[in-house]
Amino acid sequence: MASILQGFVHPIGGLDHALAMIGLGIIAGLIGGRALWLVPAVFVAFMAVGAMMGIRRIDLPNYETGIAFSVVVLGAIIALGRPLPIAGAAALAAVVAVFHGYAHGAELPLESSLVGYIAGFVIATLLLHGVGIGLEFGARRLGPQMSLRARQAAGVGMAVLGVAILAGWL
Repeated sequence: MASILQGFVHPIGGLDHALAMIGLGIIAGLIGGRALWLVPAVFVAFMAVGAMMGIRRIDLPNYETGIAFSVVVLGAIIALGRPLPIAGAAALAAVVAVFHGYAHGAELPLESSLVGYIAGFVIATLLLHGVGIGLEFGARRLGPQMSLRARQAAGVGMAVLGVAILAGWL
């Protein structure tokens, strides 16, 4: 149980991870339809690939920079407020997921059960995607103009936080 909790806390406890996963949920919600399950599923699959790379210590240079940069890119996409094509969103999710998964795998606590730890960060990841989807659906209830403004503000805020993370300010 401790391993599941350790895995669960990792994505939620890191601002960069939480923002990226919520951001991908917002993007999936903006697209709608099958993107609601496809984007999170692709993310989880490629996050597992990245985690195995991290566990096996396969070199992924500057993965922390990749994580921070993903927050900037996702924030910018959200701020634009235009849905990506579903294939583009899935491809973006795959690339971003490898960096995030690598960090999860590389930071596997020695005392953790591998299966429990992975289960924990997968559950947290899916919940964070769900938060993003819920935020997008909630924003839609504000009406077209307000939801666009809310999305733009959220995206700009996310991108600014990503820049702050890249600069080492957070």
